[in-house]
Amino acid sequence: MSEPASISAGIAARYATAIFEIAEESKSLDSLETSINDLATALADSAELSELINSPVVSRDAQGAAIIAVAEKMGVDPIVRNTLALMAEKRRLFVLPALIDALRARLAEARGEVTAEVISAKALTKTQSEKLAKTLAERVGKKVTINASVDASIIGGLVVKVGSKMIDSSIRSKLNSLQNAMKEVG
Repeated sequence: MSEPASISAGIAARYATAIFEIAEESKSLDSLETSINDLATALADSAELSELINSPVVSRDAQGAAIIAVAEKMGVDPIVRNTLALMAEKRRLFVLPALIDALRARLAEARGEVTAEVISAKALTKTQSEKLAKTLAERVGKKVTINASVDASIIGGLVVKVGSKMIDSSIRSKLNSLQNAMKEVG
């Protein structure tokens, strides 16, 4: 992880901890989840919003007013809205994507869920995805949500990441291992 990314992750983690604890105390975790999902969608759909949170040219006041207006229009939870105002005041809105990721992780942890990153050569069918989630859930002991992506360069098989564990059963990795073994022999 690069230094700026780790700084962003550290800032986001502190804000996420505070937001999560306040939401948990006030029993508004569902509202929090809805709000962060709405914000994530807005960030993905709006280049202007992404530019607003990352622009050093926009003043603190303008950034704060704009993000609060967007949050109010979207009906964002007051805890999140107040945090966004504070982040704008401190010029830290650039960590919003990392904050959303950190909050999603905290919410999943509170529900006893874990997300598995799965890379396959072809898109997984619904049945394959469900079977994989069930198998991983038995191994991990928690409910598993599959976040699947496709990378044709792995040729076949799967690369599965759950937390800090990774299982690479791709054909590309097996070919690389075979190639290395052949280099050692010759």
